[in-house]
Amino acid sequence: MESFSDLDVSMEPTAICVVNDKGEVQVQSEVVTDPDAIAAVLKPFLPRLRRAGHEAGSLSSWLQPELIKRSLPAVCLETKHVRAAMSAQRNKTDAADALGLAHIVRTGWFRRTHIKTETCYRLRLLLTQRRSLKRKVLDLENTIRHSLKAFGVRIKGTGCTGFDAAVREAVAGDG
Repeated sequence: MESFSDLDVSMEPTAICVVNDKGEVQVQSEVVTDPDAIAAVLKPFLPRLRRAGHEAGSLSSWLQPELIKRSLPAVCLETKHVRAAMSAQRNKTDAADALGLAHIVRTGWFRRTHIKTETCYRLRLLLTQRRSLKRKVLDLENTIRHSLKAFGVRIKGTGCTGFDAAVREAVAGDG
């Protein structure tokens, strides 16, 4: 008899629900969000576990590869599709979500989401942080320019490398 599971993943606990191919609940559990803890709960079902679904989220890029490393048939579910399928649900709890999602995984009424590689996520993170730092530098430069205008000091036409020198020169005589 085949088994299907779903993980309702959050920062602290992860609700796990395992159902068989007839939709009968075999296990409902809650563990810390850790691949080893999740694998320990699903280990007894591993020979007949066909899919272990989890909804796409902020932890998906880390959790999906870790579950696959532990030989779990992990599937990342598209969020919009899951939300539409679960919209009629009355009780909104982690356990109820895990049960509803386990049935979705069992029936196959879901869309998979592609999980990018760790290298891709690292590169995106670096580019995002670079953009953020550039914005902050520009904001600070503009704040300094505005503050100096109150004293009649204007800093014009300086590039990225000449701003600090221009400010130091402009305020050098100020006591």
